Amino acid sequence: MYRIKTLNKISSAGLDQLDKSRFQVGNDVENEDGILVRSAAMHDYVFPDALRAIARAGAGTNNIPIDRCSENGIVVFNTPGANANAVKELVIAALLIASRDILGGAEWVQEQAHTPNVDLATAVEKGKSAFVGPELYRKTLGVIGLGAIGALVCNIALDLGMDVYGYDPFLSVDAALRLDRHVHVVKNVDELYKVSDYITIHVPYTNDTKDFINAEAIAKMKGQVRVLNLARGGLVNDDDMIAALESGRVAKYVTDFPDDKIALVHNVIALPHLGASTPESEENCARMAADQLKDYLINGNIKNSVNLPNVHQDWSGISRVCLIHKNIPAMLTKITSILSEEGVNVENLTNKSKKDYAYTMVDLNGRIKDAVADELRSIPGMIRVRVLNH
Repeated sequence: MYRIKTLNKISSAGLDQLDKSRFQVGNDVENEDGILVRSAAMHDYVFPDALRAIARAGAGTNNIPIDRCSENGIVVFNTPGANANAVKELVIAALLIASRDILGGAEWVQEQAHTPNVDLATAVEKGKSAFVGPELYRKTLGVIGLGAIGALVCNIALDLGMDVYGYDPFLSVDAALRLDRHVHVVKNVDELYKVSDYITIHVPYTNDTKDFINAEAIAKMKGQVRVLNLARGGLVNDDDMIAALESGRVAKYVTDFPDDKIALVHNVIALPHLGASTPESEENCARMAADQLKDYLINGNIKNSVNLPNVHQDWSGISRVCLIHKNIPAMLTKITSILSEEGVNVENLTNKSKKDYAYTMVDLNGRIKDAVADELRSIPGMIRVRVLNH
């Protein structure tokens, strides 16, 4: 029986993927094998000895201590693309409210409607010019980050009649294939800054992307640019954005990550982290997170991990040994030598690495003794060894 702890409310669409005969699931589970989480802060979380995997029902993982997980042999999953449509739709709304003062206009109408002795129809005709804004048609949108969300945003913007520029230093083949051929993909983000009337950012928050949009970047943008951040708060330097709004270089800033400072600034439209807040998105994220967690615990397969390589291997033996280790020379030789000394035959083997860490799956034609598993654990650089039986 695998024990799964939930640190947030997880959609039943995901929990239903976990067979009650094999999984004990709840927020009160102890010494858990796996964790399902959304936004709960885990940086001070004490990992139990049994913990093998954390599945984040969402794309961002900055609430999870990734480095500490890697050091402890804990696989961290996220769910890229599961919330992509929800965020794409919010981007469309953000483009519109950044262009035309829809929110201000609606609020003003309510004020007029509640003011005594005001003829609303007359007031509207006189006052509507205060809320005029430009159309999106034939304007240029710059999309930073061309993953699952960014690609959808590019393509829908083309449908709106916009000219679209995209930038992604790590553009994958799969992502490139998702893009409409009319998207101008540039290799230098400065090219995007120079031509864009609107800029939206869709990259993960890391040490490398912190304050990606800062004073230096804003100085390279067109005047009166409109900037959208529905990805992560730390991607935009608040102080630099405030200065740009006050000078008029940035006309509007839409953020899904308000704080006490930025939310009060004129020409900031602050949303309450609505990006993935749809029932469809929450169900998609929960379902994907639960499936990935289940496949890893039962079969050892890894898909959509942020700290370990993706590895899938069909069962071809009686036992499967799953090994997380440092990405160092001669590790495979040491693993296979120990197994050959035991006299078991290797039916299949997969080894992949991701930066400093590697993952090896070995299917065997027989079961191995606990002593052999302990010998594998004693290899220098070995972090975690799991033995699964088919």
